[in-house]
Amino acid sequence: KNENYNKSLIFPLKNIKIENNIMVNGDDLIKELEFLKGKNLLFINQKSIESQINRFDFISSFKVNKIYPQTLKIIIFEKKPIAIYSEDKKFYFISEDGDFINYVNSNHYKNLPIVFGKSEKFNTLYKNLININFPISEIKSYHYFKIGRWDINLRNKRTIKLPKENYVEALNNFSLIKDDRSFNNYSIFDYRIKDQLILN
Repeated sequence: KNENYNKSLIFPLKNIKIENNIMVNGDDLIKELEFLKGKNLLFINQKSIESQINRFDFISSFKVNKIYPQTLKIIIFEKKPIAIYSEDKKFYFISEDGDFINYVNSNHYKNLPIVFGKSEKFNTLYKNLININFPISEIKSYHYFKIGRWDINLRNKRTIKLPKENYVEALNNFSLIKDDRSFNNYSIFDYRIKDQLILN
């Protein structure tokens, strides 16, 4: 009797399907939700499975669809990593919203830039880059310095040395000149001194 106490004769859940997942292992998630099987499909809702799903740090949100008479379909919405953060020889993904996600090897995100330094400052920099339509895909790494400024290393081996203040102006200037042939021989664009650009 105890074993069958939570079993339902009406719309008992038999199948769980996971959709729209890339990084989240569907089989692992189904194992976490095994306790639902046999329960009445009518009474299963998002709140009843939220704690199990929240154990997967790649999941941003999810939607539950019931397919009567016996199937539960869970549609996953994953966090989108925008960079890899390195600290004390450990790595984490940083999402668009600034969340930390445990790092796993993935071909899907293998070309993300790496962030070195203070991660709390990164999201502000990233949003500013998006706002000015900076070519994010060309960035190889970000380096934050304790004095409060950033270096941005590009995949074409160029380095942009940003000032502590008003660095958006420097980024805009670089965007204007980066494709100019007269700058082809320079690999360092140093904006650290106000109103000056030093090339090397």
